[in-house]
Amino acid sequence: MIYCVEDDTAIRELMVYTLKASGFEARGFADAKDFWDAVDSEVPNLVLLDIMLPGEDGITVLEKLRNRADTRTVPVIMASAKSTEYDKVSGLDRGADDYLAKPFGMMEMVSRVRAVLRRSAAPQDDTTLRSGNIELNIGEHRVIANGIDVQLTLKEFELLRLFMENPGHVFSRESLLSRIWGEDFIGESRTVDVHIGTLRAKLGEAGDSIETVRGVGYRMGKKS
Repeated sequence: MIYCVEDDTAIRELMVYTLKASGFEARGFADAKDFWDAVDSEVPNLVLLDIMLPGEDGITVLEKLRNRADTRTVPVIMASAKSTEYDKVSGLDRGADDYLAKPFGMMEMVSRVRAVLRRSAAPQDDTTLRSGNIELNIGEHRVIANGIDVQLTLKEFELLRLFMENPGHVFSRESLLSRIWGEDFIGESRTVDVHIGTLRAKLGEAGDSIETVRGVGYRMGKKS
């Protein structure tokens, strides 16, 4: 089930129609209130979320989604008529998985939806990775740093997992974009920097183990 939160009736109805025609289940909502009522009844597989909404705006909705245990890992694609770097970074910084700048084509939307759903549908794995004071359980999507549970977004979790599975290996920003966001992701390397920054902050002192290799990219060091 895909939820589309868009206050423009014509755009919302076209989005829902296109998604259904493409084989997805979809529902549309004009504002955050109706959206939250639906979430309480059924948690969606993905949310298409407009930034500019009446009442509670999209950024606030995104933050609440990431703070709820039942929606923390639900993929979110932000959409907005605004196309400045600030708006993109603002959404990505708060845990959005992708960004659509209006006006966007319906087929582009469907392509982004499919790509994000593919990346979020990783098979369950009970493997636990450890590096210094960081412990990551793949199957439970759980991270403990310095003895404290850390709540990560899907992309932050995938980045940390990649680093922990390849200690000492240096990944360029372009490589991280391809591996974590997918080869069909249309975005800037700034996206990686933003997510690395929030990941380090959430890990606290253990975040120092994610090292910047000047002029190259990032790697997981031996200490945290």
